[in-house]
Amino acid sequence: MDAEALIRPVVEGAGFELVEVAFRRDGGRRVLQITVDRDAPLDLEAVTQVSEQVSRRLDSEGFESGPYALEVTTPGLERPLRGAAQFRRALGGSVKVKTTVPVDGARVHEGPLVGADDEAITVVVGGAERRLRLADVASACTVVDWDAELRRSPRRADA
Repeated sequence: MDAEALIRPVVEGAGFELVEVAFRRDGGRRVLQITVDRDAPLDLEAVTQVSEQVSRRLDSEGFESGPYALEVTTPGLERPLRGAAQFRRALGGSVKVKTTVPVDGARVHEGPLVGADDEAITVVVGGAERRLRLADVASACTVVDWDAELRRSPRRADA
């Protein structure tokens, strides 16, 4: 059985969305990286709990004969967007979307995400709303205004 088939029911049963499962190499060791998300804020305790549940499931099923490290992570602030649910979760934020075909003469569309349904998303580009069919989206990600984020962050007392 493949990793995703073993992991998906555990992740979804814990109330998370499974974003990605991938093996990668890091300094010569194999890492099974699992990216999870959910509508509620993610904190270290929640990620630790799902990591422990996934680890138990993989061990009980005898997954992989060789050594690997398990890494459960979140998509982060600037995250890729795939599928209607992830676009809905990003509503109100800024996004950068690349389309496979030009829409209003452009293939790159960056601005606030103001609409998302099962068929398309709506991005405000240059003051005008642009409806982009999900079928035409080649790639998309959230865009963070780092200056605004840094202004919001509390200053450390020892800084």
